[in-house]
Amino acid sequence: MLKVCSFMPAVTQMLYDMGLEDHLYGVTFECPEQALREKEPVVRCILEGKNLSSKEIDSLFSASKYQGMDLYYVDEPVLECIAPDIIFTQDMCDICQIDTACTAAAVANLKKQPELISISPESLDDVFQSAVTIATALGKEELAYDYLSGLHSRIDTVVDTMRATKALPKRVMLVEWIDPIFNCGHWIPHQIAYAGGIDMLSNPSGDSMVTSWEKIVRYNPEVLIVAPCGFKVDRALEELHILTKKEGWDDLKAVKNDLVYVVDFDMFTQSSAGTLVDGIEVLAALFHPELMDVPDTLSHKYVKLENHLVQK
Repeated sequence: MLKVCSFMPAVTQMLYDMGLEDHLYGVTFECPEQALREKEPVVRCILEGKNLSSKEIDSLFSASKYQGMDLYYVDEPVLECIAPDIIFTQDMCDICQIDTACTAAAVANLKKQPELISISPESLDDVFQSAVTIATALGKEELAYDYLSGLHSRIDTVVDTMRATKALPKRVMLVEWIDPIFNCGHWIPHQIAYAGGIDMLSNPSGDSMVTSWEKIVRYNPEVLIVAPCGFKVDRALEELHILTKKEGWDDLKAVKNDLVYVVDFDMFTQSSAGTLVDGIEVLAALFHPELMDVPDTLSHKYVKLENHLVQK
């Protein structure tokens, strides 16, 4: 049986989703909790265990990129012991995850040279195709098509509901980082569109970018989604004051209408097909609560800011 290491949390999640986890032997420190309990961490980061602010994280990553420093490293003795046949890596973002070049350097001295397969989606369709690439590499292509069939069916349910009710798309913004503020990019605008929204500040199939607060105020979203990359709800709430203290915050339509939500990152910036479809279903319910309900299994993945403030 082929041995696999996943240096990308999204790949790890899809291996589990498709029932291919028996092939998986090594993971990254950021992988889903189940994988970290069962598999050997191979990729580490010098920032593990540090409690840094969004501003500090952004500054550190920017400086490391400018100086050519590597924040990630491979535990080479562990990798040598695993002796994988395949390592799934990525070239989409060299800031927040280890990339293929760094991986190639780490495996250069291994006795057994693994195949490196880069999973680097830009669009939502690319993410779905990634599942096929992963399963095919393990000789189980049919599992990917079964997996994707179920996911497409869930998307169809959302789209059909919007079409049947002639629902108008909501003007929304999804914030992918708080300090500085980043818009959303890659597949997230496609998720928003499927969910019955439109984010005119986003960058579909491209990188997220720093976006000025003045531009956001002019845009004046009807619904505001805050989902910083790598942050669960509780962590994101710790820094929400950075937004709420900005001039013009109280004048935003989303704020006036209590339509500001803080949402777990893994339904958006983790590019596993299943979690992104989860994100579509949650967004559809937040954009159009009169038409859709948040699935019970996902109700813990978001909070409405108004309700959070009342509870405090």
